Amino acid sequence: MKIIVFGAGAWGTALAVSAARHPDGHAVELWARDAAQATAMQGRRENARYLPGIALPQALTVRCAPAVELDASSADLVIVATPMAGLRDTLTALQACTAPVAWLCKGFEAPQTGSDPATVGMLGHEIRASVAPRLKAGVLSGPSFALEVAKGQPTALVAASEHARVREALVQAFHSATLRVYASDDVPGVEVGGAVKNVLAIATGLCDGLALGLNARAALVTRGLAEMTRLGVALGARAETFMGLSGLGDLVLTATGDLSRNRRVGQLLAQGLSLQQAVDSLGHVAEGVYSARTVVQRAAVAGVDMPISEAVVALLDGRLRPVEAVAALMGREPKLETV
Repeated sequence: MKIIVFGAGAWGTALAVSAARHPDGHAVELWARDAAQATAMQGRRENARYLPGIALPQALTVRCAPAVELDASSADLVIVATPMAGLRDTLTALQACTAPVAWLCKGFEAPQTGSDPATVGMLGHEIRASVAPRLKAGVLSGPSFALEVAKGQPTALVAASEHARVREALVQAFHSATLRVYASDDVPGVEVGGAVKNVLAIATGLCDGLALGLNARAALVTRGLAEMTRLGVALGARAETFMGLSGLGDLVLTATGDLSRNRRVGQLLAQGLSLQQAVDSLGHVAEGVYSARTVVQRAAVAGVDMPISEAVVALLDGRLRPVEAVAALMGREPKLETV
């Protein structure tokens, strides 16, 4: 099959590499928005900026294609590997596409200028319904660091869509000896898990940076999972989805893994760096920084209590210092353990 991956960051490149190595012999095109980056990658056969040291397979072609010039008419599958901020424009450009489309970004969209407060923080499937309602689309998510996927280390993902054709295309494209792809029709559940875990990873990074111990980390992960589940169910997800790859799996990876950029932000804040200094030091996007406030806003509209996420927002906004954020959570009134 012919696969087009739009977005040449770490994750888009990693999945393009994985698909190009597939034993079925897929033809894969990786489209970068920046012409200089595309030329350098095609010439050097490496994404030196985002995945240095990973050789691009010969079956992978790199080209430049701005979002406004997207033409995916020849593709059997289109993968959108932009940050959440670029998803709306990309899906708008792809609205007439007849091939299955799936996005990789995790998060809630920042509010649009003049938007209705009731629609603050749209998920990917809600954006798709707004700008490209006829598009057969879904999301590919789960616990996955780009570097490990690019190296061919064992990974499991979940392909979620209301359309069986989309799920089947994603399985055909990526399922292999090193990458397992499970199917799901719970798109809201998979998307909420992918969005909220980034915010919770900042909290666990803060916990680790302050050397609060493994007990504290376990408590944050567990109660964070409860927050995630409450919000997901309020937005139409099934509770059991959050015990799977895109819920518990992705949360554990991002909250504990040394390759997690969101966790690293929390660690750096605990060390006394400003938010800007922490973000600048990463060299990559940490989606939790940009989606935390929108997660809390969407939860407020839905009437969902998310104390850990709220503490993270207060920390990022500078309204709480790291030790104060921890004290605020530990000082909450006792209650029954429920989701």
